[in-house]
Amino acid sequence: MWKTSEWSQNWRESDGREPRRRGHIEAMERLLQQVRATHTHYCCGDSLKLQNPSRKQSVSRSIKHLFNSSNKFVKTLKRGIYLAAVFYHKDSLLVTAEEQIPIVEVDDSYSSSLMQDFLWFTKLSCMWEDVRWLRQSMSVSMSSASTLQARHKMLTAAAQLQNLLGTHNLGRVHYEPIKDRHGNVLLVTIRDTESQHSLFSGRWMQVTKLQSQRKSLSTPEEPYALDILIITMQDILAYQRRSTHRLAPGLYLGYLKLSSSVDQIKVLVSQRTPNMLCHTRIRDNANVSREEWDWIQTFAAAGEKRRSEEDGEEAEQRAESNAPLLYYELQTAIKSLLKHINIPLHQARHFRLYSQEVVEIGHGVTFLLLLPPADDVCSAPGQSNPYSPLSGFLHLPLQMFELGNSTYCLTTSSLQHVEPDVSLRPFFIHGSSTTIPGQWL
Repeated sequence: MWKTSEWSQNWRESDGREPRRRGHIEAMERLLQQVRATHTHYCCGDSLKLQNPSRKQSVSRSIKHLFNSSNKFVKTLKRGIYLAAVFYHKDSLLVTAEEQIPIVEVDDSYSSSLMQDFLWFTKLSCMWEDVRWLRQSMSVSMSSASTLQARHKMLTAAAQLQNLLGTHNLGRVHYEPIKDRHGNVLLVTIRDTESQHSLFSGRWMQVTKLQSQRKSLSTPEEPYALDILIITMQDILAYQRRSTHRLAPGLYLGYLKLSSSVDQIKVLVSQRTPNMLCHTRIRDNANVSREEWDWIQTFAAAGEKRRSEEDGEEAEQRAESNAPLLYYELQTAIKSLLKHINIPLHQARHFRLYSQEVVEIGHGVTFLLLLPPADDVCSAPGQSNPYSPLSGFLHLPLQMFELGNSTYCLTTSSLQHVEPDVSLRPFFIHGSSTTIPGQWL
């Protein structure tokens, strides 16, 4: 972390602005508590019933649960939506007594709103302990909203899996459902248990052993979703490990590229660091000083003048002549980032540097943003996408990218019972920016 003296001259001092998110986290937490308080009375009655059961009733309930076929793990997929729990420790997986990945059925069919329901479900990664009261509150709402039925079934399946595994924490939901051509959809949660302790009457098995012993009922050309999960297990676990990586403190240059479809927006990320924008490190010092920010604003103004007036080039040259060290650091970083994302220098002539603010990630990490031309920041369906690399990168659903902000996920999961979140985020598509000069490339 940087000492106070090193942060005394900050870019915010240039115009006296307050941090954009000041008080936002606290406000979201208060909102979450209000939502929970609203539903408390739905839980209180059931909680009192569960707190004082007789020993005889408890044993009877356990035996009934043990032999109830509806509470057993699914062994084969028969068309429908299923929920799988991948608990891992190093290179081993927790499997059932039958050496199967723990799976329960969600529903025997799904609708066209599956992706929106899935993206809502992913936010449970931040609030597994609240599945119960979410189910109860949603049950009350379902009388007037039939669209909640699919989400209620997802919550029911999650609660069933929690009971079978003996833990609330199911881990993180994988960023995309696994689909096959047989009509199956597999939702996958992934958790690093940090030790090989059994949460139920299961055992640990090496991933490679599970893969070699798996007797598939499908063909290589049309594998079942469960076969796809097992075959790609190493890639799925690698994604999970990389998505928890935290950048070292410093100032970074990030590349913002989006693509849209009918029901979602995706952001371009590297497979190596899927929890961050594609980026390169500018320097160790994360702080952008007031003098550096004033220079960026001057350079941006000169760029605007260059586009509108004949003497704009002269103004830009004056800005370059008074450039701080950051100017040369940016030149190096831009070339490094373009090389990383496999975009030739000549294609980046109209790229822009976002000059509205420095994006402060936290933990001593800050970002300056590099953007494609305004019309190409977000590619529409069917639109050619010349500014997206082809290999080594993922187009991650924006909601998955947002999972790093757990409070946001907690609150929106609680509130979004009826309408899915389809509003476009303010991702600087037409924000303040300046075109990168040709001599920088």
